[in-house]
Amino acid sequence: MNRPYRGRFAPSPTGPLHFGSLMAALASWLDARAHQGTWLVRMEDLDPPREVAGAAQHIIEALAVHGLESDEPVLFQSRRLSAYDAQLDWLANHGFLYPCSCNRQRLNSLGRVYDGHCLRQPPAPAEATALRLHLPAPERPVYFEDAIQGPQRQVPAQDFGDTILKRKDGLHAYQLAVVVDDIHQGISHVVRGADLLDVSARQQLLFEILGATPPRWAHIPVINNLQGQKLSKQNHAPALDLTRPGFNLYHALRLLGQQPPQALESQSPGALLTWGAAHWQAARVPRQPNCTDPLFSH
Repeated sequence: MNRPYRGRFAPSPTGPLHFGSLMAALASWLDARAHQGTWLVRMEDLDPPREVAGAAQHIIEALAVHGLESDEPVLFQSRRLSAYDAQLDWLANHGFLYPCSCNRQRLNSLGRVYDGHCLRQPPAPAEATALRLHLPAPERPVYFEDAIQGPQRQVPAQDFGDTILKRKDGLHAYQLAVVVDDIHQGISHVVRGADLLDVSARQQLLFEILGATPPRWAHIPVINNLQGQKLSKQNHAPALDLTRPGFNLYHALRLLGQQPPQALESQSPGALLTWGAAHWQAARVPRQPNCTDPLFSH
């Protein structure tokens, strides 16, 4: 049975909106509108040390300048800590959590895949610990079909291991909060950057453990700067020029493979969005995980 289409854009308030984030927001908005669906904005404000004062409001306002406004009130993750704790309690009661005291040096030596050390040798009660998800069948492959990147296959034991759901500093981990909130908001489709493609399998597993249907995934190319780095706040990506939203949307559409007529470059956001929703085809989005646009990559 098909669920009602509900999509979302979920930025972190660690700086102003940049072009890479606009592309992700636009792609998710267009996919929702093309399916007569609902589009939501969720603020992933769970990491206070990394957050920038005023960034959340700036992002919301920058989206609005581009005609991208949430169909429901913006959800702030910082107001949902009790919901995350409730799911952690459920997971613990059902044997899906274990404490981990491994330090950063040891974790770095393991690369991307945790080896289950603290599951076999539990830390002392007095030690500071994170909480990891104990996967019931780590050798079982996880399969999913990405609407843009095609068929995907990962084996948890080889590709990522047991995921942290609560950090050693007491903060809730992204991998927990994103799944709990997607379930809470009834998200049916997730359109986001290809830099998050690798985490989709572990999120899909958590959906299944919590008895929920995973969303359908679609991962768009990530914009690189001229040094080949992902365009991100951590890499000092420039804030969008909010005085030319139509120009920004036109070039975002172009990089998403949608081939907007050049005459639209000087049009209003409303005209760009109307055209985009009417002509959106996910199949036209490039598959390559990264691309560079000199106009927005300085």
